[in-house]
Amino acid sequence: MTILLLGSGGREHALAYKMLKSPTCNQLFVAPGNAGTSFIATNVSISPIDFDSIKDFVLKENIDMVVVGPEDPLVHGIYDFFKNDKAINHIPVIGPSKVGAQLEGSKEFAKEFLIKHKIPTAAYDSFTSESVERGCNFLETLQPPYVLKADGLAAGKGVLILNDLAEAKTELRNMLVHAKFGTASSKVVIEEFLDGIELSCFVLTDGKNYKMLPTAKDYKRIGEGDTGLNTGGMGAVSPVPFADEVLLEKIETRIVKPTVDGLQKDGIEYKGFIFIGLIIVKGEPMVIEYNVRMGDPETEVVMPRIQSDLVELFQAVANQKLDEVTLEIDPRSATTIMVVSGGYPEDYNKGFEITGMEYVDDSIVFHAGTKLENGKVVTNGGRVLAVTSFGNNFQEAIKKSYQNIDKLHFDKMYFRKDIGFDLA
Repeated sequence: MTILLLGSGGREHALAYKMLKSPTCNQLFVAPGNAGTSFIATNVSISPIDFDSIKDFVLKENIDMVVVGPEDPLVHGIYDFFKNDKAINHIPVIGPSKVGAQLEGSKEFAKEFLIKHKIPTAAYDSFTSESVERGCNFLETLQPPYVLKADGLAAGKGVLILNDLAEAKTELRNMLVHAKFGTASSKVVIEEFLDGIELSCFVLTDGKNYKMLPTAKDYKRIGEGDTGLNTGGMGAVSPVPFADEVLLEKIETRIVKPTVDGLQKDGIEYKGFIFIGLIIVKGEPMVIEYNVRMGDPETEVVMPRIQSDLVELFQAVANQKLDEVTLEIDPRSATTIMVVSGGYPEDYNKGFEITGMEYVDDSIVFHAGTKLENGKVVTNGGRVLAVTSFGNNFQEAIKKSYQNIDKLHFDKMYFRKDIGFDLA
């Protein structure tokens, strides 16, 4: 098979790494890819949301399958674009329909879906610039901290958790009236704060059947001890030690199965990944959010643990025969530590040469924000590299990742030294 993978981050490098282990994957193109994908696949300079160029490319290269990494092309409707075009509707797209992608594209849509299908989640209401004062009044009915979520896509940064009521009102006005997150915050969901520990649940579904992938826990804050600004993720651990059989059974029966059943009942076409962001409150799982693709950096710990043929799984998704294949998981722990640019998630510089990768031993280095420049690998984003390791437990895996990070260097390089600190 010849496969086209859309995206350019650490998630896409991890997916490429896994797909290329399949004997059925003869050739893999990545659009646009990064320095890491260029070493194992063929990068193509096409934007993941340039659907016309993607169509031309898949016809020219006789592509057999399109795998969508990031959320943007899904929310823009790439699944429907292929389905509704006779020239390319025979090519399966791994990812949900445009309506299905609203689970991530609209926080309000997701909350309505959760409530409709009786899936446990926090109480909420949504507001626009016209109802901003009603939103301020709603904040007064809640106990702090206050959770404000931009309704649209904000690259993982559109959520504010604030302890002060006056500050929450100010930020609500900033989001709705002053477009703090652009059009993403033209509508804002205000949510009841849930106090607990977070967990990422990943599901692969063909729209009827599903497979639960390994759990993971990621660390969003830039500072140690989970302090400072939110990022796209500074590290991840899989499996999550506290996710025992009792909790996993609750997650499956109360959340995963009703989600997949709800998509069917609502007539929503969905063939791809569902990322369910959970919070465990006194042993009970509740949904914080849906994403319609794999998380990043969680993909970098989840994919290496999957021992089954990923391309075979994708073919089963396309043919709605996911119940006919088995999912085998490596029982060992995996951890990934993100190495980021100094200044991230605020202002940072690019173009610094990365050295030392050839000395990494017994870990996998996934590229996130990198590119090739005059034959050298240089930084090209906030999150630059993900260093993933296996161990008999997460402490052993983390130790190995840190040992190998010590061999890497680029100017102003930063990483958290306490990933997994709350799991000991």
